[in-house]
Amino acid sequence: MTTSEQRAVTVVVIGYNDAAHITDAVRSALAQGPAVAEVIAVDDCSTDGTGDVLERLAAGEDRLRVLRRTENSGGCGTPRNDGIRAAATPYVMFLDSDDVLPTGAVDALLTAARAHDADVAAGQCVRRELPEGRDTLWRSELYAAPALVERPEDEPRLVDDTLCVNKLYRTDFLREHGIVFPEGRFVYEDFVFTARVLAAAPRVALVPDTVYVWHVRRAAKRLSISLDRAGIDNWRSRIEAHRQVVAIHTAAGEKTLASAARASFLDRSVRMYVRELGGRGAEYRREWWRLAREYLAGFEERDLAAAPPPARTIAQVVLAAPEPRDLTRLVALAARPARLLPPYAEGQVWSEDLPKVALGGLVSCPIGELALAAEASLALSPVRGTLMLRVHELYGRLAAARPVAVDVEWTDRHTGRTITSHTTGLTPQASAWTAEAPVHLTALAEGDLAVRDLRLTVHFADGSRTVTAAQAASGALRRAAVLSRRGGALLVQPYATVDGALALRVAPGLRGAVSVLRRRLRRG
Repeated sequence: MTTSEQRAVTVVVIGYNDAAHITDAVRSALAQGPAVAEVIAVDDCSTDGTGDVLERLAAGEDRLRVLRRTENSGGCGTPRNDGIRAAATPYVMFLDSDDVLPTGAVDALLTAARAHDADVAAGQCVRRELPEGRDTLWRSELYAAPALVERPEDEPRLVDDTLCVNKLYRTDFLREHGIVFPEGRFVYEDFVFTARVLAAAPRVALVPDTVYVWHVRRAAKRLSISLDRAGIDNWRSRIEAHRQVVAIHTAAGEKTLASAARASFLDRSVRMYVRELGGRGAEYRREWWRLAREYLAGFEERDLAAAPPPARTIAQVVLAAPEPRDLTRLVALAARPARLLPPYAEGQVWSEDLPKVALGGLVSCPIGELALAAEASLALSPVRGTLMLRVHELYGRLAAARPVAVDVEWTDRHTGRTITSHTTGLTPQASAWTAEAPVHLTALAEGDLAVRDLRLTVHFADGSRTVTAAQAASGALRRAAVLSRRGGALLVQPYATVDGALALRVAPGLRGAVSVLRRRLRRG
């Protein structure tokens, strides 16, 4: 392979006021090797010295070109478009200033694109929570094995992967079809860009390799667009971006992709925002509900039917009710895994006054997929903790399957690692099953402040099982000091997560108390 054939890719790095991270991003692109002919770094008129950092890097690296905008664009689309126009290679890909490309990413994508003569090559993205380092795979079902998609309509799940950064694009393909990002201050610009790409009917090569590391910094002073959802304008922007996505697919005659995009909106966007409604104010909730009803009214019945049962039911409740209601139940149903909390109305409907909202697949699905509802409370004595569980019946499905035991797992919030596990039997009691399990608080304590999530696996007589979380019982969230078996004391604080599930903060002694207080003050 000649040098010119090797040097085939332009990596466009965009940055705004991110002098602390952009060096790592640029170096990760340059470290990809000879496949990268150039890195074009676009500084969107930063005021923190980001542009100067890039200029210093470029002074020692021939492959790095710096474009400095004289006016801030207000978004991510315009600087990426600058990069597309400036690219002088057969392929282009994108990198944000606070993320990195893992070793071998470009080679994996370029090899697949060339082998299949593909217009787009896409690979696995990893969401990495910082500073903890917990990794979560993004849309992993798409990237389980190498594949070639001749036309996007053959693989409708492509609409789920709205990221633009885990993909390599043939530059001429983008230019021939006039595919660019929305200009200026446009939130969720990658949604629209991805729809424009798919609507142009590219051949898409999929690879299982990790090709992008998306750094998620929830404690940052300036949250990224995808994390900054506290204001109602973010929801408006998401709806508008999705409205354009559907319009793009519809105009291209891709009804399958348009319907898939609507179903994805229900399962991804609606569920995510509903999970957070419990922590929003009354005014936000009312406006969110109004905007959601207005937009969902344009969905077809087949769009609702294509969404998973929890998302479908949430959408039906929003459409049926003119004002926000049943938020505790909706928030739990939006969780992953979903939980369908009581009360259970006659006839397997959401409630007596919303009889048209049928529970359908929430009840008729296989036992392992039930939106199981469990309730938990923690009793704390000076020396120990006891978890009390109540698993609710669900229209006779549990009684027929006969619950026999439950695995009680406490996992680390940041790494997902199981800290302690205990299996106990379930006892029938009226329309529920109950259990008690010891909570080994000393084992749950690590560092100044440990955050533990509760995960339950209910086992049935036929060998099937269902994984769920447990709703925090009301009035059972009192913090207490408990003696540690290792000496000293532990501060234990049960609390309800954003979707109502029981979780624990465990901290040693005075240092732990100070840590908890500081966090409470920051949240306030």
